[in-house]
Amino acid sequence: MYPISNEKAENMHKNLVIVESPAKAKTIEKFLGKEFKVMSSYGHIRDLNPKEFSIDTKKNYLPKYVVPADKKKLVSELKSEAKQAEQVWLASDEDREGEAISWHLYEVLGLKPENTKRIVFHEITKTAILHAIETPRDINLNLVDAQQARRVLDRIVGFELSPVLWRKVRPALSAGRVQSVAVRLIVEREREINAFVSEAAYRVIANFILPDGSTVLKAELNKRLKTKEEVISLLNQCKTASFQIDDITKKPLKKSPAPPFTTSTLQQEAARKLGYSVSQTMSIAQKLYESGMITYMRTDSVNLSDLALGTSKEEIVNTYGEKYFKFRQYHTKSKGAQEAHEAIRPTYIDRVEAGGSAQEKKLYELIRKRTLASQMADAELEKTTISVSFRGWKDKFQATGEVIVFDGFLQVYRESMDDENEKEQENGLLPAVNLNDILVLDEVKATERFTQRPPRYTEASLVRRLEELGIGRPSTYAPTIQTVQTRGYVVKGDKAGEERNFTVISLRKEKISEAQKSETVGADRNKLMPTDIGIVVNDFLLEYFPNILDYNFTANVEKEFDSIADGEMEWTRVIDNFYKIFHPIVDEAMTSKTDHKVGERELGIDPKSGKPVFVKISRYGPCVQMGQAFPDDKKAPKPAFAALMKDQSIETITLEEALKLFDLPRKVGEFENEEVTAAIGRFGPFIRHNNKFVTIPKELNPYTIKLDEAIELIEKKRIQEEQRFIKSFEEEPELQILNGRFGAYIAYKKSNYKIPKNTDPQKLTYDECMKIIEEAPDKKTTKKKATRKKE
Repeated sequence: MYPISNEKAENMHKNLVIVESPAKAKTIEKFLGKEFKVMSSYGHIRDLNPKEFSIDTKKNYLPKYVVPADKKKLVSELKSEAKQAEQVWLASDEDREGEAISWHLYEVLGLKPENTKRIVFHEITKTAILHAIETPRDINLNLVDAQQARRVLDRIVGFELSPVLWRKVRPALSAGRVQSVAVRLIVEREREINAFVSEAAYRVIANFILPDGSTVLKAELNKRLKTKEEVISLLNQCKTASFQIDDITKKPLKKSPAPPFTTSTLQQEAARKLGYSVSQTMSIAQKLYESGMITYMRTDSVNLSDLALGTSKEEIVNTYGEKYFKFRQYHTKSKGAQEAHEAIRPTYIDRVEAGGSAQEKKLYELIRKRTLASQMADAELEKTTISVSFRGWKDKFQATGEVIVFDGFLQVYRESMDDENEKEQENGLLPAVNLNDILVLDEVKATERFTQRPPRYTEASLVRRLEELGIGRPSTYAPTIQTVQTRGYVVKGDKAGEERNFTVISLRKEKISEAQKSETVGADRNKLMPTDIGIVVNDFLLEYFPNILDYNFTANVEKEFDSIADGEMEWTRVIDNFYKIFHPIVDEAMTSKTDHKVGERELGIDPKSGKPVFVKISRYGPCVQMGQAFPDDKKAPKPAFAALMKDQSIETITLEEALKLFDLPRKVGEFENEEVTAAIGRFGPFIRHNNKFVTIPKELNPYTIKLDEAIELIEKKRIQEEQRFIKSFEEEPELQILNGRFGAYIAYKKSNYKIPKNTDPQKLTYDECMKIIEEAPDKKTTKKKATRKKE
């Protein structure tokens, strides 16, 4: 480490270390002496101006960076500390984003090369921090340029595409390069599901009695039967057939562990095993990293350091024994593995538990087990297949079982799968049998099964698909998925299933019987689905900007960013090549004229009025329109509009369903001499009574709701409002004390104010309320402070 001088005053620090987050600063401060002061930049201190294009296309795409208003005080403090320090250590994260943060700090703080060092580490341990101090380097401008290229390209796409969407689709929309591709994947999957036609086949399972007269062997026919006639023919054959074991095959199998976690595999496994969202996983992992528990959590590398390999071996041998250890060195396959140098692993593998919250502890346990398992022996299994033949039929019944001979890595960890049809079948033990044993048929059951539609994406499976396509990088997965949901193009939610009938044909005691059963299919939980506006925007972009949504194009852009990071390409050339093609297409799209508004579709003609019926996106959302609109003709009759129900889509709605929407608003009856009507608005179905609105819950329908049901909803809301109201004041009609989810509060001029603890809301006077309002913290200031978190 650098020698420390004691000549300076006590309040002077020879060394100033600047990191990205305050949590990391606290951890690092523990490892460095009093001569080091550690401060946080709270992520980026400078960025493109959010209100302007901020890129000078005539000056080689020069970015115009500004320090946000909420960061100016912080920058001033950092400048002051940097001037007093003899040495400034820039210790932001080791990926491209972190490198750019260090460069921006260097530029904005006016640092000098002779007293500035860049240090990197992928774990926050004393050894790693001291090693970083001993081996500083300069800022890697190639990595900075790669980050600038991504930022500038995304700004160009967003800033130029958004006005096109405002004019052609709907105001206040926005588009992004990677986000638009993610939406395309989700839209295409939804259309695959809508177009999917399920095919039926019969799965045939038989129960045989072994020669001992009591043991049952369960076996499945080695093919599916297409028709009921085939099933009946088989069962009739079974009535008189003799069954015999004609083959017993035993095969040794080996299963190898999965490699240690990368960002995407951690996101996927945390979703499957723990139910965490992608952004939730990254937030928890960041806390573990900043408190020194795991290595850096943004990585696409599966490598483990020599130290990690050595300590893992020691832990496995000491805990499970020598035979459970197997040395494995994993290598990263993807070319662009630039985000870090190592997989995600515990900093100290012998630490069995780590983390403050229950969520942190669970995620840490997952990371630790995966790391240990990656260095453990294969699991050894024995797969047994018993084949049962019967006279007059070429196909056979087969029973399969797996026995674990040696559990190996399964002692610690088993990887999960995304979709039900991918999950491994759990095969148990099979009874002891002999070749040529004659079996007695107990029962045969043929159950009608259907081919499964493609599964909707979960957040984790979407990350996996993006990674397979080479789109995005570890640092972009979580923000991408969050952005498409925030913009309202995609929702994560549940989809109710549909009832489906299926046939079961059985043979028992030489009697064939048939039964009809039902099951719920197609139900989804926490899956990603496109909204109507997401579908319309996707289709528009595909028509006018196919390159932006092209998977290969987007993946090639990522490769070009990698080339910039490797110093093989100039970032401005990459931007120039893109902009010269992209900008003219934007101009063309902006001026193009179409017969219909984007996303508008004619469903047919209303048989009663003879008017055309359209489905479209309005400024308030998806709706149906009856009649043509003639904006230039003021005397022309105006079209009628009706909002779609929440479970309806402009993609699939029929003319019949659309016409039914015009039955609303519907008079339900009268209550207290006032009319009760049911309708659908921007926020869904509602009841209107005496100029007040009551939401209709999911289990009721505005077309069928009865008067007694509506009255019950009205009275229930009245009770809620009575319980909500505590007090009002004659001096100020806009001032009220109300009950909320978190207790009593003051409501005044569309703002809410906390009531101090141990204060009785009923006894508060007008003057006391106004004093609480005056002394309340400025909400704008509070909000700005909250945004100072690292993304």
